[in-house]
Amino acid sequence: MGTYRPDKPTRRFSNEYKVTAVRMTFKPHALIKDVANSLDIHPFMLSRWRKEYFEGKLVADERKISKQLNRIPREKELTES
Repeated sequence: MGTYRPDKPTRRFSNEYKVTAVRMTFKPHALIKDVANSLDIHPFMLSRWRKEYFEGKLVADERKISKQLNRIPREKELTES
């Protein structure tokens, strides 16, 4: 699980990255914990992004999402770990 480490710099994520991560949790049998671990983020952060997504506060440019998909581990990689 992603945990706070003072030696690790704080990362900023684009809305496209957040929306892509949230959509990964919509796949059948996908657990927030597993998706968060594969992205090296804390599950609480992903849960917060999901809340913002459902409230309509988190929106992204759909054209940029396809570029973001190339940077996020594929479903196969999620099930192998």
